[in-house]
Amino acid sequence: MTASNTHRAIDAVWRIESARVIAGLTRIVRDVGLAEELAQDALVAALEQWPESGIPRNPGAWLMATAKHRAIDLLRRQQRLDDKVQLLGRELETGQRGEDPHFEAVLETDFGDDLLRLMFISCHPVLSTESRVALTLRLLGGLSTAEIARAFLVSESTVAQRIVRAKRTLAKEHVPFEVPEEPELADRLSSVLEVVYLVFNEGYSATAGDDWMRPALCEEALRLGRILAELVPDESEVHGLVALMEIQASRSAARTGPGGEPVLLLEQDRSRWDQLLIHRGLAALERAEKLGAPGPYVLQAAIAACHARARTAQETDWGGIAALYEALAHLAPSPVVELNRAVALAMAYGPATGLELVDQLAAEPSLRTYHLLPSVRGDLLAKLGRLAEAREEFERAAALTRNERERTLLLARAAECRRTGEGGR
Repeated sequence: MTASNTHRAIDAVWRIESARVIAGLTRIVRDVGLAEELAQDALVAALEQWPESGIPRNPGAWLMATAKHRAIDLLRRQQRLDDKVQLLGRELETGQRGEDPHFEAVLETDFGDDLLRLMFISCHPVLSTESRVALTLRLLGGLSTAEIARAFLVSESTVAQRIVRAKRTLAKEHVPFEVPEEPELADRLSSVLEVVYLVFNEGYSATAGDDWMRPALCEEALRLGRILAELVPDESEVHGLVALMEIQASRSAARTGPGGEPVLLLEQDRSRWDQLLIHRGLAALERAEKLGAPGPYVLQAAIAACHARARTAQETDWGGIAALYEALAHLAPSPVVELNRAVALAMAYGPATGLELVDQLAAEPSLRTYHLLPSVRGDLLAKLGRLAEAREEFERAAALTRNERERTLLLARAAECRRTGEGGR
């Protein structure tokens, strides 16, 4: 294997194993920043040694063993050896490169618990939302600073500062490496779910830039969601979020045209929807619904399921969707939920019904710069034949969005209103 091929293989191994290694090291050193440094040291050692020695049979165990050696050396220098460190030293005496079968047990020990603890630390509410997202992608996704920066269209220095500040905050606040207990568990789990869904949404509908979607972020969020569902199998909202992401991701291939332009839901070729992802999503939704009363993610997944079950746009149960949005509004009140409910009401009972609710939301401060409010209003006005007003709304929406693909679509709709209006004179 050439050096370049080895480096590519190491990169792939790191993506798969880094979260395991960092999680295991955090349990040992109780400092997530130090754990990542030790894991990075092990990665550097692999880059130096594997091109000559070859890739070990169990590369993840090799990385863990190497990092544990470095952790022990560090603890010795700090004169903080204890019984656990001595035990780790005895474990490592059986081999140096992870070829001994015992090293597989070293890697697997407490892996699930460690990874869950790492998720709770990375998404701790003491951190800002931006820091939680960056740290999660770094520690659990194995993404580099440059990759995170490209995904969110910010500078590498900005991402690096967020990660550094996050680690410092966790250390300063003495955040424990543990799975929280009730009653704190529900809030902390909610924070984890929020981060995973933020990552997914940024991939599904990019807030800025030239691309309508960033599939790699969707895939990473789905991977994290599926792992979380295995680690906490009795939490309905976890399965609800996974169901929601699976079903939404099933539409990815149909959401863009040949030139990368957006294709709206009602115009999509449903034969291009991924039936495997839909099946997985519906199964996750069924599992969530059996675990108790539906929460916000379960209700959103149920809405997505209504779309997934409709063979054509015309067969969509818009009345059922409107009812689900009403339930969601009672459970988690939000102007955005109300805006979505207005769309469902318009589809079920006519654009005038939807417009009445949209107009009530016009004065909502939190929607003042939300481009989808004028976009929805423009669509409803166009359906009612009020084309001049619709054009103004589409143009206002285009001015508010930071996504170039979406701006182009909105301006095209505004131009269509102008042409249609002029043609009717």
